[in-house]
Amino acid sequence: MLEWYHYLLLVAVGFAVGFINTVAGGGSLLSLPTLIFLGLPPAVANGTNRVAIVVQTALGTAGFRSKGVITFPFNIYLGISAFLGSIIGAYIAVDIDGETFNRILAIVMLAVVLIIIFKPKMRIGEMQERLTGKYLWVSMIVFFFFGIYGGFINAGLGFLMLLFLHYFNQMNLVRSNATKVAVVFIYMLAALAVFAFNDKVDWKLGFVLAIGNGSGAWFASRFSVKKGDGFIKTFLVIAVVLMAIKLWFF
Repeated sequence: MLEWYHYLLLVAVGFAVGFINTVAGGGSLLSLPTLIFLGLPPAVANGTNRVAIVVQTALGTAGFRSKGVITFPFNIYLGISAFLGSIIGAYIAVDIDGETFNRILAIVMLAVVLIIIFKPKMRIGEMQERLTGKYLWVSMIVFFFFGIYGGFINAGLGFLMLLFLHYFNQMNLVRSNATKVAVVFIYMLAALAVFAFNDKVDWKLGFVLAIGNGSGAWFASRFSVKKGDGFIKTFLVIAVVLMAIKLWFF
């Protein structure tokens, strides 16, 4: 039996997670341990977390649209591809040693930081978005595999999606963020359905967490548009470093 303050904790954690996920990624590395701490089995915590992410990405997408940041239909194409991948990922049961997995992911996160820091700067005025033709097809293939991982656990995927959209499709970070959030909303619906079908969702805690996630996402989506690429890049580097340290040492 949970106490009333546990629900307040869940909303507070959810707000932080919604903000982090919308601006950068990796927020599930905070919400999943919290759900497990509150007594949920890992598989149920994983499924329950999807309820909050669906609400978070729906409100995040609405927040970007309210500021005029729209990447339709590109985000739909990527979303459908990731949707198919997430069905596979949600059904995959892989027994990986937790410590080994965390350390590998930590190395990936640090590699992301190096790419962000040392990648030659693109002048925004010179960036020509590449959203059609071969670039669209390559993106759809990549996002299919992103979807598999997203359906499996999702944690940390936002970083990689942002980098791919920014450097391969040459979208600025604000538009990359808007695309990422919309795509996650689409494929997360499939993952949530699989978890729900297998009775791995605590709906009550999921919706409590969603209150925080949704609020954080709405605030972050509008705030990040106002602050622009510089804010997102700084926040992304800090978030990746902190997540990498957590994964390596804890």
